Amino acid sequence: MASGVKLTPLAAIEKLSERIIRILGCNPGNHTLQGTNTYLVGNGKKKILIDTGSPDNAEYMRNLKKTLQDHNSTIQEIVITHWHNDHIGGIKDICTDILTDPVKISKLERKSVPDQDVSPGKYTFVEDKHLFTTEGATLRAIHTPGHTEDHIVLYMEEENALFAGDTILGESTAVFEDLHSYMQSLQKILDIKPNILYPGHGIVIENPVEYVTYYINHRNERENQILAVLQKNTGQNLSTLDIVTSVYVGLNPSLIPSACGSARHHLKKLVKDGKVELINEADEEKWTLVTRKSNI
Repeated sequence: MASGVKLTPLAAIEKLSERIIRILGCNPGNHTLQGTNTYLVGNGKKKILIDTGSPDNAEYMRNLKKTLQDHNSTIQEIVITHWHNDHIGGIKDICTDILTDPVKISKLERKSVPDQDVSPGKYTFVEDKHLFTTEGATLRAIHTPGHTEDHIVLYMEEENALFAGDTILGESTAVFEDLHSYMQSLQKILDIKPNILYPGHGIVIENPVEYVTYYINHRNERENQILAVLQKNTGQNLSTLDIVTSVYVGLNPSLIPSACGSARHHLKKLVKDGKVELINEADEEKWTLVTRKSNI
């Protein structure tokens, strides 16, 4: 989640390694940073495309076509890291305007609700640890829920590299649906010890272990900041917005709803930990510190 930080400019098309070309989604914003990173992977004529950007983006489609033409390549298959529209949105246009024949479009299936229709494309649902292979590259899907329930990262064995989707972002921190799962997913990535991370948004991360450790420490620090606000107001019932205003000083107003969502995940975790109590006041969630009573 960006908060007014000046972002590093990214080229619309850039070859990042012998096997990887990044095509920027041309959809910059507070949540997408410079735009959604999509990647063509492999060093043969047929390449795997990771993610597809936002819908109805003519500039991205032109850049994707140009990249394929310049490298005399075609799309072997499409792999989706998760269901968000800035990652699946380009599927329909790719199927209509770029592909001459249907290709496999793979992702993990959402369990809570049906996956969105991407006609004329059609999803093939894969499981954790599924292997995708193309000339020069092998990608292993690793289920990393937290940002979304269906999120995967892709580990490329040949370069000890990880396509991190939205679990890790360059120059920013990620938002998530479930903090408990998210923290476990960060640990999974840390345990892999990749040499390099290619995020779904932002710059390439060349110090992954240090960077992911920062992410974990950042979440723990955020939890401590929330506890500090509640401790300062012991005995009072605070709204999520009250807490966010105290913790995220100077935050861009457009990002306040996301910050409230993030803080609420922390607060729900703290309720499970027995440190915070949820109070419902006139249909509004409020939070208060659990105070331990002495037995003396």
